[in-house]
Amino acid sequence: MSPIIYPSEFKTLPTGNLVILDARVGKDIYQSYLNRHIKGAKFIDLDKDLAEIGEDAAFGGRHPLPDIEKFAQKLSEMGISENSHIVVYDDKNGANAAARAWWMLKAFGFEKVQVLDGGFQNAEKQNVEFSYGEEAFEKSDLIKHENWLLSISTLEELENELINGNSTVIDVRDAYRYKGESEPIDLVAGHIPGAINIPFSENLDENGNFLAPEILKEKYLKLLEGKPENLIIHCGSGVTACHTILALHHAGFGIPSLYVGSWSEWSRREGKEIAKEI
Repeated sequence: MSPIIYPSEFKTLPTGNLVILDARVGKDIYQSYLNRHIKGAKFIDLDKDLAEIGEDAAFGGRHPLPDIEKFAQKLSEMGISENSHIVVYDDKNGANAAARAWWMLKAFGFEKVQVLDGGFQNAEKQNVEFSYGEEAFEKSDLIKHENWLLSISTLEELENELINGNSTVIDVRDAYRYKGESEPIDLVAGHIPGAINIPFSENLDENGNFLAPEILKEKYLKLLEGKPENLIIHCGSGVTACHTILALHHAGFGIPSLYVGSWSEWSRREGKEIAKEI
């Protein structure tokens, strides 16, 4: 199953086991969800459901993964079962919480998980049916897992991979943040020494939709000099990194490792070198 679903395909899906997740973020976003959302969608919160924010971002970053048992409980509360077909959307072309939700659901073991191409805005353009208010749903049986099933890199593992030259580390933030020209979110500007910069925005076309798989494949093979293996992907806090992981999977590559702590952790950790290109 492709990790990307187009609105035209989405409109024809059978509803029997379909679960739609609204993963938009922002101020008063839950009220925005209540005001208007794709019909049947359930709201999932980046900060509360897709992360477990700690006291010190130097250990885990700004969006650490939640405890897997807590995530399992949330899935049960939302009526998600082992045979669910889950479609996630946001209003940032998957670059915000939709891709993060996709990654977490895949890491939890779900096979049928897709991100709606173009998200909320494209759904409107393509006349997907919308609704408002709360959506009724029943709880499902609790699914238990002890560990995330996709590769996760810690700060120490990433550092060792860079020292040994075994992996390519990709920073998907905008170029100006990578170069250290300015930093709008974290405390320090710059990047992890040895990481290369491929902004996640390069996964999209001029309309904000994902590039076709064959175009993405050609692009990444060229950028990675024909070596798409042993990749570690990071961003600011482990959210938009999932957008590039999603794009790579859409292009037919294996799912690379995610450095969840990302720049928000590295830049705060005492003694870590910071590189700039200014």
